[in-house]
Amino acid sequence: MQTILGSGGGIGIPLAKELSNYTKQIRLVSRNPKKVNQSDELFPADLNDLSQIDKAIAGSTVVYLVIGFEYNLKVWQKVWPPFMQAVINACKTYNAKLVFFDNVYMYAKSAIPAMTENATIQPPSKKGEVRKQLHEMIMQEVEKKSLTALIARAADFYGPDNKNSALSIMVADNLIKGKKAQVFGNLNKTHTYTYTPDAAKATALLGNTEDAYNQVWHVPTTKERLTNLQWIQLIAGELKVEPKIQAVPVWMLHILGLFIPAMKEFPEMLYQYEQDYFFDSSKFEKRFGVKATTPKEGIRKLMESLKP
Repeated sequence: MQTILGSGGGIGIPLAKELSNYTKQIRLVSRNPKKVNQSDELFPADLNDLSQIDKAIAGSTVVYLVIGFEYNLKVWQKVWPPFMQAVINACKTYNAKLVFFDNVYMYAKSAIPAMTENATIQPPSKKGEVRKQLHEMIMQEVEKKSLTALIARAADFYGPDNKNSALSIMVADNLIKGKKAQVFGNLNKTHTYTYTPDAAKATALLGNTEDAYNQVWHVPTTKERLTNLQWIQLIAGELKVEPKIQAVPVWMLHILGLFIPAMKEFPEMLYQYEQDYFFDSSKFEKRFGVKATTPKEGIRKLMESLKP
């Protein structure tokens, strides 16, 4: 049994599709799970209730942790550490391998222009401190040989099943409505994005590759060094509209936060948009011979998914 914790999200849905290439025994765990494959086992659970985690994991051989809690610092600080501990404990109890889908928040600011799996872990944000704690919780168990686990890490991502990415909310949705794309940071800095179907395919492959465990992997991400402006131009090009842009200063993020709560959480993360941001997935590509979807193709598929 391979189990997905957080099966209804932007990674969980395409991951379930990909796992069907490896097994027909897939358990989908979320508040209101829906079948992706005909043979999926549905396990409704409120994962904020730690007492339900043990039952959700029981009988699993591999557990994919792809849940996304509310994008709020206080929520992360309160919920993530005890949740991760409960997942680790259950994996140890049932001898299940753990695959944690993670982001880059724990990397040092100096690493952002050229991130590899060996980047210095020295987070410049409070959210990054939470992610560092989760990383350490897993790898400490790995070092003690009490847990078999891997961390699959992605850059900022976008894709057909992910409606909450910055590219969707601030650029695609606005341009579709005839509004200006809203952007923060430096338009002329490089920013690589991970395409969610690529991330899901890689995560499934890693989870089913014995020697991939007990290490960190960057999932396949474009090597094309597009700037923030060029991503907007790609989206505008698909819509055949002019790429009109509204720069969003920090004070405006707080106002936007009145309508989109996640926007209030962005100011401490602006450092990622004010310098070049390049996510290097060479390790994965060399090991598995897999290349990332091109930005042009990824944006085309994203825009197709957003059409009414």
